[in-house]
Amino acid sequence: MNARLNMKWLSIRLLVAVLLLCPVLHQSMAQEATQRQPTQEERYLARFPQPAKVGHLIGLPVLDGRDSTIGYVRDVVKTADGKIKLIVPYNSWFGWVSEQSFFDRFRKPVAVPLETVAILGSQIDALDMERPAFEKAPAWSPKDGTSLSRDDIVKIGVQRR
Repeated sequence: MNARLNMKWLSIRLLVAVLLLCPVLHQSMAQEATQRQPTQEERYLARFPQPAKVGHLIGLPVLDGRDSTIGYVRDVVKTADGKIKLIVPYNSWFGWVSEQSFFDRFRKPVAVPLETVAILGSQIDALDMERPAFEKAPAWSPKDGTSLSRDDIVKIGVQRR
């Protein structure tokens, strides 16, 4: 009987201790989550990058968060520091017009880091690069990197809805 009573009091004390510690643990976990944001590389790896042929990426539309077409992938390049970038001709008014049109002369080629996008079926979503970043980005120049062959393989994040 005495052992049963001791066990009952021990259980009550343990329950009280857990209830008192839960808010403290929750607060410390919330503070940690708000203090540390994942890096661009961590977000890229969380999208489970899968191999894709460069030739399959060329011509795909790049969409923003509202599913509006920003532009179409014209080229895939490797920069001097080894980073892979998608070259997307951009103009805020004529993104939806396909390539090789009259409007090409009004677009500036923008280098979009592969880590900022993910493929979703037959389109590419610009997840970590919003329209204002496209507008502010400098125009890409062919001397800034070398084009990859259409048969080369790159790893691109996967997105689903």
